Amino acid sequence: MELACNLCQNLVMDGQAPRKTLPRLDESLLIHLPPFSRLAKRQIRTILDQATSRRYDEGAAVFHEGDPADRFFMLLDGYVRVIRITETGEQVTALHIPAGQLLGFARAIGRDTYPATAVAATESIALSWPTRLWDTFLADYDGFATETYKTLGYRMGEMNTRIVELATQQVEQRVANALLRLINQTGRKVDGGIEIDFPITRQDLSELTATTLHTVSRLLSGWEKRGLVESRRKRIKVCNPHALVVLSQGQASD
Repeated sequence: MELACNLCQNLVMDGQAPRKTLPRLDESLLIHLPPFSRLAKRQIRTILDQATSRRYDEGAAVFHEGDPADRFFMLLDGYVRVIRITETGEQVTALHIPAGQLLGFARAIGRDTYPATAVAATESIALSWPTRLWDTFLADYDGFATETYKTLGYRMGEMNTRIVELATQQVEQRVANALLRLINQTGRKVDGGIEIDFPITRQDLSELTATTLHTVSRLLSGWEKRGLVESRRKRIKVCNPHALVVLSQGQASD
């Protein structure tokens, strides 16, 4: 929250979107975040001096699938939903990215266009740099490269896990696993459980698990009656994580 407040003080209006280079943003606010965590403050300062900031309203696109990948981004505050569009025009949610992570680094996977669309799941703030600086950052900052490819490896592992789930698991297992991943990545403790810390609808969950809205609604309603979850408009709270773990393994929950 402190990071977001400090950043907001530096934003100015430029056309319809607030953006500005950030020569005064305190590098100590970022030193604990990958890919900055292994860099010296002077190195972070050099990187920040080349950055542009922007605030995104909930639902606004950070970038679109197929567009030229002319910038890469660091999410400072909020959450981003990564979306793919199938050949039949259906929308599929691939993953969610929390604050403190890079996104849009198509160059790292050898692409010159964005492979997916990134949409702000909440009001969000991000830094961005021209893609032409990517190779320079990798060459000049060893820690930047190490942490970046660690993030890339983690996301590829997550996607591989989801592919296996789609191929081998029943719908109930997939939905349970999706909820467990979300509370592990973005959950916050509240009275009676752990709440996913950004707005998420049943439709979002159906896209994330490659099933129908009807099926997700039926499952969540049944789990609510058993006290496993609580679901209200754009909010889901897991009340019994252990029971979801049991369900995710294909076992019956008491």
